[in-house]
Amino acid sequence: MLARTVDPRYRGLVNCMNTPVGTARTRQWGHTLAVLDAHLARDITKAASAQTYWTIGLLVDRARVDDAYRAYAYFRWLDDSLDARPQSGDPWCEADRTRCRVLLDRQQRLLEGALRGETVSLVDPAEGMLVDLVRSAETVDDGLESYLRHMMDVMEFDVRRRGRLVSRLELDTYTRSLATAVTDAMHHFIGRCTGHDGLDREMRYLGATGAHVVHMLRDTKADLRAGYINIPREVLDAGGIGPADTDSDAYRAWVRDRVALARRCFAEGRAYVRDVRCGRFRLAGLAYIARFEWLLDAFERDDYRLRADYGSMAAATALQTGVEAAVRAVRRPGRRASRWNQA
Repeated sequence: MLARTVDPRYRGLVNCMNTPVGTARTRQWGHTLAVLDAHLARDITKAASAQTYWTIGLLVDRARVDDAYRAYAYFRWLDDSLDARPQSGDPWCEADRTRCRVLLDRQQRLLEGALRGETVSLVDPAEGMLVDLVRSAETVDDGLESYLRHMMDVMEFDVRRRGRLVSRLELDTYTRSLATAVTDAMHHFIGRCTGHDGLDREMRYLGATGAHVVHMLRDTKADLRAGYINIPREVLDAGGIGPADTDSDAYRAWVRDRVALARRCFAEGRAYVRDVRCGRFRLAGLAYIARFEWLLDAFERDDYRLRADYGSMAAATALQTGVEAAVRAVRRPGRRASRWNQA
């Protein structure tokens, strides 16, 4: 797990893991803990996603950079911990379900306790990122709380769905939770802007919705090996196929429909992002869409047959999509003036 191996500096956190926050001992450690978990959060983020690391470092409001790293890194750690391959090698075994359930139940209690301002005990250095995120924020506003709760809902569903078929409604709700979390976090950390600008509030989530649709298609085969099925039970039943039949006509038809859905979401999501006042938000939002949109062309070129890995194609497109996103971000159609930092 990343949080356990990032840097020996963080071993000092163990000295007060089991001491309730707010005691004399942890007050003495308070500043040191905050500094160490800020470094831990940066290291985890950088190791997991270069784009996220630089987006936070360059575009997030200066006062919220450390919290943004904590927000990403904590859930990256939790997701990786839940996905960790069991010792038996079988991701479908009951023992691993129990391990995941115990870990997630603890994290849910930790979040609720932190939001209520209660004293909490830590059993892993990574948990300090969540606690410090809640406590260092000047206020836990609707955007930050929405991010935390919806991301915890995403983790909850991943634990419940591992090793079983899921319905279309369940997968749609899953995507909605992730899209809401990502978008509300961006509005909280970048520009502190409402971002509505007269647009339908529902449009704000479409870009992230398209991204998650693409993400699940891209990771279909890897997720299947880990015990996660990214296609609804109804589609499998109607086509008379299994979760691994990705080259079948029925499965490819499902992929084609999802590609069309993602294109619609990206088109409307891009229109929403480009009308937000804050230039830094526009750049972050357009770069996030571009990070996934190029994969739609790859799916179509492959006649909707999903690959096991798209990694070799990503590097070739990263620079091009980044430049295109930057050009789009500095121009705001229909508006004569826009300040880069306007909120």
